[in-house]
Amino acid sequence: MKNQLHVLRAKRRWSQGVLAENLGVSRQSINAIETGKYDPSLPLAFKISRLFEMPIEEIFDDEFEAMDE
Repeated sequence: MKNQLHVLRAKRRWSQGVLAENLGVSRQSINAIETGKYDPSLPLAFKISRLFEMPIEEIFDDEFEAMDE
């Protein structure tokens, strides 16, 4: 899943460790989410959304394309 987490974190000049601490996860989890190797759970996605005060849809792109019927 593509996401804007790295960009949002950089705007605040936070390290992965600082973001991880704010979210209650490991730095490795943040790295995995940023690189697209791991999709966050729904509760974690909501935490991220609240932390950055943005809708989930603006942070994460599920790359879903509607199929024509």
